Amino acid sequence: MSNDSKSAAPTDNLSYDAIVIGSGISGGWAAKELCEQGLKTLVLERGRNVEHNKDYPTATMDPWQFKHRGAMTKAFLDENPLISKAAGFGEDNAHFFIRDKDHPYIQEKPFDWIRGYQVGGKSLTWGRACQRWSNYEFINPERFGYGIAWPIGYDDVAPWYSHVEKFIGVCGNKDGIEAMPDGEFLPPFEMNCVQDVISKKISENYPDRHLVHARWAHITRPNQVHLDQGRGKCQARNLCMRGCPFGGYFSSVSSTLPWAKRTGNLTIRPFSVVHSVIYDEKLGKASGVKVIDTNTKEVIEYKAKIIFMNASALNTNLILLNSTSARFPNGLGNDNGLLGKYVAFQNYRASVTGAMDGFLDKYYFGRNPTELILANYRNLQKQDTDYKGGFTTFMGAYRGQQSAATESGEIGGAYKDSLTEPGGWKVYMYLQGETIPKETNHVRLSKDQKDQWGIPLLVTSVEYDDNDQLMIKDFLTQSAEMLEKAGCKNVEKHENKQAPGLDIHEMGGVRMGKDPKTSLLNKWNQLHLCKNVFVTDGACMTSTGNQSPSILYMALTARAATYAVSEIKKGNL
Repeated sequence: MSNDSKSAAPTDNLSYDAIVIGSGISGGWAAKELCEQGLKTLVLERGRNVEHNKDYPTATMDPWQFKHRGAMTKAFLDENPLISKAAGFGEDNAHFFIRDKDHPYIQEKPFDWIRGYQVGGKSLTWGRACQRWSNYEFINPERFGYGIAWPIGYDDVAPWYSHVEKFIGVCGNKDGIEAMPDGEFLPPFEMNCVQDVISKKISENYPDRHLVHARWAHITRPNQVHLDQGRGKCQARNLCMRGCPFGGYFSSVSSTLPWAKRTGNLTIRPFSVVHSVIYDEKLGKASGVKVIDTNTKEVIEYKAKIIFMNASALNTNLILLNSTSARFPNGLGNDNGLLGKYVAFQNYRASVTGAMDGFLDKYYFGRNPTELILANYRNLQKQDTDYKGGFTTFMGAYRGQQSAATESGEIGGAYKDSLTEPGGWKVYMYLQGETIPKETNHVRLSKDQKDQWGIPLLVTSVEYDDNDQLMIKDFLTQSAEMLEKAGCKNVEKHENKQAPGLDIHEMGGVRMGKDPKTSLLNKWNQLHLCKNVFVTDGACMTSTGNQSPSILYMALTARAATYAVSEIKKGNL
């Protein structure tokens, strides 16, 4: 089916073994695992179809080939003040993001909800950082009193991390850092000379702090499994968010969905908004989903033995809240009233910049799409600050364009020649911090406003707190001090005061837990009260941790899918 089609591909079959709602990072993994293990699987995507390579229209374009050289027009920005804030958004990839007016929601408190609706979802535009969570991130929320207990720990997820890493291709280095466990890595990109110096200086001045290669979903040396996927080596173009024609970074469009398709067990239906999950009162479980064709408005009901919720955190909350029945009048599985509550996110509000003198005879290969990472060094074995949780620090160093004019101050040949030479070295660090899940931070359905398909609009009521501000203060102080001790000049601190949501790491609302009174999901990501519905996207998160979460969603999905298949074979689902 062409992605330009104005209607969804017809699906004569209305009954499947499994339905997966969403085709992004976790949905693609659900499809891969379920199809590989023999289940006829329907993947529902509310956006258009996208196929690897075929639908990357800007992937190989040069800057001068864009009408506005990559910038968006004032008219577009005026019409789309929200989505145009997204990191990396521009003329070259705007087709992978929504338009504001097409997908409204209600901000009770400022919340920037960044979305990309197409087959592949935001896996086409994600940041690609893939650190494993440490055990501290699983145990410390309960241990230090700012969250409930996770029903699983690092050891439960570790083999699934390995399973995912080997398949998607993650570059990195084994550093033996307890706060950021090692994994199954391809060779990392080399540090440039300034990164190397700063890394060594931080180790000299702070023995417990480690600035190392981060872990990124880029193939630096393909193994056979990557070649079998039709993917090749990352070319260090750093144009990832256009879609990579080489398959150098992981997306569900280049990797998991084509792999699932090869099994013959996959059906993808784009242009399909999921209205709700259907609960069968007699069977005591979900029987399928109600879908609205986005173009024809046709209502269709699909049946399945199991349902995987992978619509992205807030959409999964929306669907489950809208899945009402006589048994569950407040949303599927929501006897305790906690569905949509304890929504959290990650703190990106601070950064530090500086300059490094010298090294003007040094440069680097290509446009490295990865950064270094300073592993969390706060509140690990004990509570050692005046705030809860920890933070990851990303770091980079680069040479910008030469900006000095000629000595005479005139514009001419000498000035233009100077622009072909790189300028001095610039460095930066930015925060990725853990936030505290709170019941007051929630989403709910509007009682009187609906979208164009008759589905209630989502109301977001999420905000920062004093804990976030204390973390920002500590990050700025420590990061500036580290750069100064490493020899950087003109170090400046920045706080952007961005709204929650712009981090694009929203989590929670359907959290995992040990006790059905305080959580919605068990240790296998099943709804406590509806065992054939699994939630494995960001909505399942009990806490946010400080590491990037996407690879944890993938690992949890693979784990839950394998469990679900085993339960079907036993006749339990």
